[in-house]
Amino acid sequence: MATTPKFAHAVLMTNRRDAMRDWYCTVLDAHVVYEDPMICFITYDDEHHRLAFLNPPPGAPFTERAPHSAGLMHTAYTFSDLGALLARYEALKARGIEPKVPIQHGVTTSLYYRDPDGQYVEMQVDNFAHADAATAYMRGAEFAADPVGPVYDPQRMLEDFKQGVPATQLQTRAWALAGPPMPHALALFASTD
Repeated sequence: MATTPKFAHAVLMTNRRDAMRDWYCTVLDAHVVYEDPMICFITYDDEHHRLAFLNPPPGAPFTERAPHSAGLMHTAYTFSDLGALLARYEALKARGIEPKVPIQHGVTTSLYYRDPDGQYVEMQVDNFAHADAATAYMRGAEFAADPVGPVYDPQRMLEDFKQGVPATQLQTRAWALAGPPMPHALALFASTD
């Protein structure tokens, strides 16, 4: 194919439109572009809208998705560097929003949050400067041995970062594994709390 599409937006059907709008505006530092009783559009960058939240018709609520059902697992948002990711973590934590599953994937350093509808939102930073290096890592032995990666303590990462530990060290599985024992990431994803 001669052209490559660019991701534009996603629309979420929800019975909690106002809670979803507020949560995503907080987490993404977004703002409302347009809102009426049926739909709300928000953006966080130069696109006219990145997310929309659709209310059900009056008197006909949407069927809630059962936990652990098939469908989209998460959406992901990339930050420019580890400092920016940790600054967002710290700001969200101060507002009572904490990640449910922090994972050192190897290819990315990631924090997974749950929105008011229970869907995961990944905040991440790439651990490699170039896509070719990331792809090579994903084809290597460390990734093949554990394609999900270990869970880490994001507060410990923030403290180490503030104490001057280099991002290149913090963005490794070795650093994550040197911390206290943590549950497996898939066990955390399976939890419904």
